[in-house]
Amino acid sequence: MSDKTTIEWTDATWNPVTGCTKVSPGCAHCYAEAITLRFRRGGPYLPGLATIRLHEDRLGQPRKWTEPRRVFVNSMSDLFHEHVPFEFVDRVFQVMADCPHHCFQILTKRPERMLEYSQRLGVSRTWPNHVWAGTSVENQYWADRRVPILREVPAPVRFLSCEPLLKPLSLDLSGIDWVIVGGESGPKARPMRGEWVADIRHQCERAGVPFFFKQWGGRTCKAGGRILDGKLWNAMPFARPSGATVAQDSFLLASCVREGDEVAAT
Repeated sequence: MSDKTTIEWTDATWNPVTGCTKVSPGCAHCYAEAITLRFRRGGPYLPGLATIRLHEDRLGQPRKWTEPRRVFVNSMSDLFHEHVPFEFVDRVFQVMADCPHHCFQILTKRPERMLEYSQRLGVSRTWPNHVWAGTSVENQYWADRRVPILREVPAPVRFLSCEPLLKPLSLDLSGIDWVIVGGESGPKARPMRGEWVADIRHQCERAGVPFFFKQWGGRTCKAGGRILDGKLWNAMPFARPSGATVAQDSFLLASCVREGDEVAAT
């Protein structure tokens, strides 16, 4: 975990959980697996072989960060992996609830379990206003299955990460507040076509959804750069929670938007 990161759409990463298993084609060349193997921190991410580790010593890290930042939760895992007990997820959510000066971004390939968890919160606890919920969609098959489930999660911002983008996508963006697109990186990177990216951008423009282009990909994540049609696309969402006051709006904007970012009201 780190209070700094090279991931363009966030400010910091926080990994109270590490390890995973592969569930769809986007997992084939997982960067987290490569890092895990390189530093000998766990076994291969193979079907049926979970490498999940719960790191209680990392739970309090966001409390030590005094400056507001966007925090990518579990960049090296999936908080809603079936081997992560909801009791531990409770503890992660408690830390996030205790740190409203940050904006937490949870990305999962298991939105069905994310939805199940949200339904367990009940009336006494609600989904925090500063916690965003996202799912990965690398092709049409998984977009058709994951996006409708994500739409039911009661998060203030719901987002899609189309990375690695492996096929063209036709998206229903109702109830979706942000779309990230990126190509695969690494020695076995699968190519992403420019027309796929442009089409998703046009879909976002028609739906009024902020579009963020992360990378073209290639042998390294920086190899192809980030320029699309001559410019950077860094749009970010800004959602007003139900009943938020003007003061809360100002606070959320300071927490979730960095200087120079494009902001789209939703």
